[in-house]
Amino acid sequence: MGEYVNADLGYRAFDADNHYYEGLDAFTRHVPKAMQPRCVQWAEVDGRKYHVVGGKLSRAVVNATFTPIAKAGAMYEYFRGNPNGKNPLDMLKDREPIPDAYRGSEARVKELDRQGLEACWMFPTLGVLYEEVLKHDIEALTTTFTAFNRWLDEDWGCNYDNRIYGAPYITLADPEWAIKELEWALDRDARVIVMRPAAPTTAAGPRRVSDPMFDGFWARVNEAGITTVIHAGDSGYSSNGYAVDGFASSFSGGYGPNVRAFHIERAAYDFLITLSFDKLFERFPNVRIASVENGSEFLPDLMRKLKSYEGRMPGYFTQNPIELF
Repeated sequence: MGEYVNADLGYRAFDADNHYYEGLDAFTRHVPKAMQPRCVQWAEVDGRKYHVVGGKLSRAVVNATFTPIAKAGAMYEYFRGNPNGKNPLDMLKDREPIPDAYRGSEARVKELDRQGLEACWMFPTLGVLYEEVLKHDIEALTTTFTAFNRWLDEDWGCNYDNRIYGAPYITLADPEWAIKELEWALDRDARVIVMRPAAPTTAAGPRRVSDPMFDGFWARVNEAGITTVIHAGDSGYSSNGYAVDGFASSFSGGYGPNVRAFHIERAAYDFLITLSFDKLFERFPNVRIASVENGSEFLPDLMRKLKSYEGRMPGYFTQNPIELF
């Protein structure tokens, strides 16, 4: 990774988008055996291990065990415009056994020190993909993420030495479960929670997260001051026939771009502007939302639309929606 040089800022950098690679039993360790067929299991297909989620084989990643893994920085040139014209798939061919720092808090703290980082938010890799697959079985969904969060607490900690802030995954599919799980996280000194940018599928059907049915949850978030992160994941968006749907590698359908790459930005845009349309921040002024790994190119248009609706619907907003956002 080379040497790290920090400017004299008076403090060390804080990384707001660190990730772990889930341990092999992250989704099974705390799931009752009778429930596992409805939740997450392992299967081997053509010599490669995959997760079976809700009874369906998941190919969301081609290497769910994460070992061997592409070396850190492999896609550096790709995300900077690929100036040397390399095939992105070739960038991932140089692999190594999974480092300890990818799966354990003690080793990761040493890596934070090596990189000159003060602390980090720590998010799932696979965990942000599975709510979509399980959304039609709410019991299996909440069982899966109750177990997943217990694994997170054991292997990473919700707050490890004020250096690693593991984010428990919250779904609002069951509002009572969400409040209970939030209380569990707060009891473990969690400073951040994470959810996917999507309308959760409840027992009454899909509902936007700012629906009044979730006000009990947001009231507790508002009181606690904990940050809620929406992180890129499988938000269930359709390509409407323009691309093959399903959250998988960007190049799994062949070499070339397609509109599926825009799903992440579309999901974040819809989520964030709906919070403003529903005046969530007027009702709960201490709620803090962070959008992580969702892009930001949609923000100018989001601002234009908020300004437009403020003018079209006089009196609806009691505060300037742009300033509030």
